[in-house]
Amino acid sequence: MGIFSRLGSLIKSNINDLISKAEDPEKMLNQVLIDMQSSLVEAKKQVAVAIADEKRLQKQLETEQDKGKEWERKAMLAVRANDDNLAREALSRKQEHDNIGSQYQQQWMAQKAAVDKLKDALRLLNNKIEEAKRKKNILVARKKRAEAQKTIASTMSGLTDTSAFDTFDRMSAKIDQLEAEAEAGSELAGEMTGDTLESRFRQLESAPSSPGSDAALLELKAKMGLAAPPSSNQAQLPPASAAPKQAQAQGGQALPQASSLSAEDLKELEELNLGDEAASPPKR
Repeated sequence: MGIFSRLGSLIKSNINDLISKAEDPEKMLNQVLIDMQSSLVEAKKQVAVAIADEKRLQKQLETEQDKGKEWERKAMLAVRANDDNLAREALSRKQEHDNIGSQYQQQWMAQKAAVDKLKDALRLLNNKIEEAKRKKNILVARKKRAEAQKTIASTMSGLTDTSAFDTFDRMSAKIDQLEAEAEAGSELAGEMTGDTLESRFRQLESAPSSPGSDAALLELKAKMGLAAPPSSNQAQLPPASAAPKQAQAQGGQALPQASSLSAEDLKELEELNLGDEAASPPKR
């Protein structure tokens, strides 16, 4: 194969490929219908011309038949007038018109048969066009359904791809980060304004304290020796002002602390203290 033949084949293949890609079924069907309508219009024109020729031949046939009848009537007048020569001439004219009328009749019958065939073809063409219109509507509806199914399938295939959902997750993480930064900024702004010590005490005052937590704290301090253990005898302890007097009892000897004495020991100390005060003379 020569280079020009190969080049020609390549150009034709590219052109055919472009044409195939550019073919839209709906547009192609519309164009076919337009062409068929144009053919129908032209066919109607041709049939109309044929019908007009038929009518013209029929009229000429009728004219020749009328002329033949007229010459026959004249020949009859000549016979009544005993003029045979004139009658022969009239009959001769009648024969001429009959011959011409016979030719017109043959032409008219042939034209009439052709017109009938053209009318049948025109009706068939019109039916074909109407059928093509119905098929075109069906094909267009199928095309639209196919395009809708293709669009849905493409969308579904896009949804099965995790990249879209990964984008949602990534944007959600960014929004969470922005919210955390905003909360941190608000908290930092509150700490940097006003007296921080007062804010800490306000937090302590606003924090609710439960009896259970207070009891646990007292128990912990008792274990550490920083407070007396919580008991019912704690309500019978003497006031702090009586501690020096109890310390001076029994000749100034130091007494144990009230937290290490029992209830009976505390009672004896109170009786001794009252006895010492009664024995000492009043000061002047």
